[in-house]
Amino acid sequence: MRRRNGSSEEKWPVFEIDALRLLVTVAGTGSFTQAAARLNYTQSAVSRRIATLEQEAGGPLFERLPRGVRLNPAGRALHRHAVDVLDRLSRAEQELAVLHTGDGGLLHVGAFSTANISLVPAALRAFRQARPAVEVIAVEGRSGTLTARLADGALDLAVVSDYPSGLPSADGVTTTPLCEDELLVALPRDHRLAGADVIDLGELRDEAWLQHAYGDRPTMLADACARAGFTPRKIIRIAEWTGKFGYVAAGLGVALIPSLAAWAVPDGLVLVRLTDPALRRTVHVALPAAPLPSALTLRDLLLDGGRPRSATPADRGTGAA
Repeated sequence: MRRRNGSSEEKWPVFEIDALRLLVTVAGTGSFTQAAARLNYTQSAVSRRIATLEQEAGGPLFERLPRGVRLNPAGRALHRHAVDVLDRLSRAEQELAVLHTGDGGLLHVGAFSTANISLVPAALRAFRQARPAVEVIAVEGRSGTLTARLADGALDLAVVSDYPSGLPSADGVTTTPLCEDELLVALPRDHRLAGADVIDLGELRDEAWLQHAYGDRPTMLADACARAGFTPRKIIRIAEWTGKFGYVAAGLGVALIPSLAAWAVPDGLVLVRLTDPALRRTVHVALPAAPLPSALTLRDLLLDGGRPRSATPADRGTGAA
């Protein structure tokens, strides 16, 4: 490798891994002959390779003794770095081996917020028992952001949904349906309809709606209101579920709440079913084109034993207050 310095070039030595391994072996045995036997080389091949290494290093690395060799100061300096390099490579090989078998390494997992209430934690609890040596790095985000990070290689698995504006897609990302999640309406406990078993969306035409996205692209809420024959009189743009819960509890509006979020709804709210059968979202597990074995394990746990029982309005005291 050469670095330009003005009009001249300065040569930097580039040492091959095999040469560094040979240096360490010769230093450990104190003999070209013994190093050759240990590495299954000929003695002359070891001598030639060490001579080439010394040329690359800019001078001798060993003192030639009547019986064997030993490192000189330059050799000791290079030997110290060679041991460090070989140790790092060995640890890298071990980490890659367990990563590709699913028996260790890191697994980067993303999920949208309400999936992190019970769906994903239940699967991760089972995953910890199945793959105890794998360290999970969990992140939360919106489905579109998670899909993009999955395509970029920043995530190994993501739980995403088609709410509120459809299922995001990206090159190289495959999705598998995980479950359907009913969308319920959150009302304050003193709302006139809080005791109903089911509500037609048209009965809420005069309410303000709490929704993060509306009007700039199609959403399930906009489509459902159109089917019910009205446009919401007011949209209050609140992004986080905790904020929506607070506004609903204060009587400032109503909101569509996925049943996966039922476990986190505060006592001041009730969830009521709606008559529109299309008001439900589909939750998907998304993977890159070449998923890690540990990601496939987590996918299977999400699809099978890892997911919790379906949440229903009755689980959170919904319907009759």
